[in-house]
Amino acid sequence: MSDNSSGKEITVPPIADELGRLFERGGHELHLVGGPVRDAVLRRPVSDLDFTTDARPEATEAILRAHCSTVWTTGADFGTVGGMFRGEQVEVTTFRADAYDRVGRNPIVRYGDRLEDDLERRDFTVNAMAVSVPGHVFADPFGGIADIARRTIRTPASPESSFADDPLRMLRAARFAAQLGFDIEAGTLDAMRRMAGELSRITAERVRDEFVKLMLAPDPVVGLRILVDTGLAEYFLPELPALRMEIDEHAQHKDVYEHSLQVLRNAIALETDGPDLLMRLAALLHDIGKPETKDVAPGGGVTFHHHDVAGARLARRRMRELKFPKADVQAVSLLISLHLRFYGYADGEEGGWTDSAVRRYVTDAGDQLDRLHVMVRSDCTTRNRRKAERLRRDYDAFEDRIARIRAEEDLRAVRPDLDGNAIMELLGLKPGPEVGRAWAFLKELRLERGPLPREEAEAALLDWAASEGIAPRPDAG
Repeated sequence: MSDNSSGKEITVPPIADELGRLFERGGHELHLVGGPVRDAVLRRPVSDLDFTTDARPEATEAILRAHCSTVWTTGADFGTVGGMFRGEQVEVTTFRADAYDRVGRNPIVRYGDRLEDDLERRDFTVNAMAVSVPGHVFADPFGGIADIARRTIRTPASPESSFADDPLRMLRAARFAAQLGFDIEAGTLDAMRRMAGELSRITAERVRDEFVKLMLAPDPVVGLRILVDTGLAEYFLPELPALRMEIDEHAQHKDVYEHSLQVLRNAIALETDGPDLLMRLAALLHDIGKPETKDVAPGGGVTFHHHDVAGARLARRRMRELKFPKADVQAVSLLISLHLRFYGYADGEEGGWTDSAVRRYVTDAGDQLDRLHVMVRSDCTTRNRRKAERLRRDYDAFEDRIARIRAEEDLRAVRPDLDGNAIMELLGLKPGPEVGRAWAFLKELRLERGPLPREEAEAALLDWAASEGIAPRPDAG
């Protein structure tokens, strides 16, 4: 398709034409714009239809309210009105010709009268194309089609101007590189390096949302390398570039940065139900505690003792600063804290693991057990095929062991053999801390020895109580 194409080669969803006719009847232009046009050119699925129009927000709202099941105006101050039209989500924005204060990211909203002015203020040329509806006149004033053919990400205006207007566009460039497999144009990439510090103007929530989109891309490693190489990562995820530790020639160790990226790719290869954000974050960050814990042993080897603990702490802090939900922070930090546990069990007795060790592993992992399985398998990046195969067999056997014990016991709901009421009745206690201590003792016993007959559990509890100076009442038991 040439730059002056009529746009007839682009498949426009029928409801876009239908909405376009409604605006046409009202005397207004309507254009499908941005990502939906780019995706249509790339023959990718088109969703979340975005439109631009010469109609002012009040006129847009009136048209949508007359024909949509639901309308929202949360973006009306910026010219955007959304609605559910024939079961599809649509957003319509008045032509914009904004200026920016370039201190925060606060646009001085000014509506425009020309489509080309609106397209020029968009982030990249591949998103600065439009198709009129229902006429299907194609607009590509900044060479988006050519850049798609070259697989290039470039800004419509100068990159310096574009990134000064909204520094988040620098993260977005890395995200599109990961999503589309495109290269960033040299001048645009150079501006990202020079202007990386501008990212500090952007709120943590907006940075997080863009980072999440990058992490969910088909190949996030492409985008992550861009973030590190341009210096952008230093402003919101400094733990990642910190993994590029210098390798001491007398105490060589695996390149932790490259290893972490490979672990992420390994985890992605094991996904079976679409992108798993928490798994990907845990895989990327699992070794961020290594720079802090690096030490050179007397014999010359490098050690990273307790880097799992340090890494979990660092991940919690970083994710909290980026305003991730509490449950996500807990899940990722738990996976990082447990990612080495398997190797300790592999040195145990009874074929590598005791039943007690298996119960603790499953109980500690909780609802993150399946992700922990993926983490441990992904963490093996050795080029030694014999070692890799041995680790694979060991973990296969470990999972089989978990399955066998699970078949005999409900490991996902490990609880003491006596509940709180039985404890209070046996020991003659009232609700309070001593009941909690007794419950904790019985849970540890359950993990260590598995399910016990009630008589054995009661006898063990009485022995424990005696050792703790807790005497049962005379009529107890």
